[in-house]
Amino acid sequence: MGAAFRAALAAESPLQIAGAINAYAALLAQRAGFKALYLSGAGVANHSLGIADIGETTLQDVLIDARRIASRVPLPLLVDIDTGWDDPAGAVRTLGEAGVAAAHIEDQVPAKLCGHLPGKQLVPAHEMCARVHAAVSGKPDPAFVVMARTDAAASEGVDGAIARAQAYVAAGADMIFAEALRTLDEFTQFTSAINVPVLANITEFGQTPCFTVGELKSAGVAMALYPLSASRAAAASSLDIYETIRRAGTQKGMLDRMQTRTDLYSTLGYTPPK
Repeated sequence: MGAAFRAALAAESPLQIAGAINAYAALLAQRAGFKALYLSGAGVANHSLGIADIGETTLQDVLIDARRIASRVPLPLLVDIDTGWDDPAGAVRTLGEAGVAAAHIEDQVPAKLCGHLPGKQLVPAHEMCARVHAAVSGKPDPAFVVMARTDAAASEGVDGAIARAQAYVAAGADMIFAEALRTLDEFTQFTSAINVPVLANITEFGQTPCFTVGELKSAGVAMALYPLSASRAAAASSLDIYETIRRAGTQKGMLDRMQTRTDLYSTLGYTPPK
């Protein structure tokens, strides 16, 4: 699947990567035409465990959702492994064996925060390089993608983040995840200085504006990530439905906003008995 991820990257510029919090969301993203998928650490924490994304999830928590997605949808899957759970090699090896195509590891301290919140603390660059080297050593095959994420722009500036990213590439990272950049000029600075593909995290309500793929391409960005866009929309809609049923005592007025049973079965590829 690592080879499939690299092929998708070669075929689409920038490659749009759709966040999917579970296997059904992955089926919907595939139906919409996406060529690569993403399992967010925040998605696992928020939606599978009902907690904030503050470093409390485990490899096993992530593996459950990753295995379900990878076994159901044949698109390459990028997975967030946070800071590596003290065993980046083991995490990469385990996820690769589960059918995952790529993993990204970050340079925050283990008690991490969402990449778009203030107060993030980073480990020294040499410690992150050791994480990257360990993750690379766990590759189940050479094509598996190890991506290094740097959150340094917020505290060390873009130049500091670039210096870290260059060190991570030297340590073996195949690609770079440049978190929380604020302008296209910053992305251009980054991509001009890094000789591997760079990912932009186009998450909503954060530090990075909702740049278009055209804008990102002009800045040299290779991948555009939408980690929780669909799940945010689904959560807002679900709350509206719950409140309406509770208030009105019926869902009849909301049926036009719901997926039909026929469409559900179509997405699942299921033909019910007649």
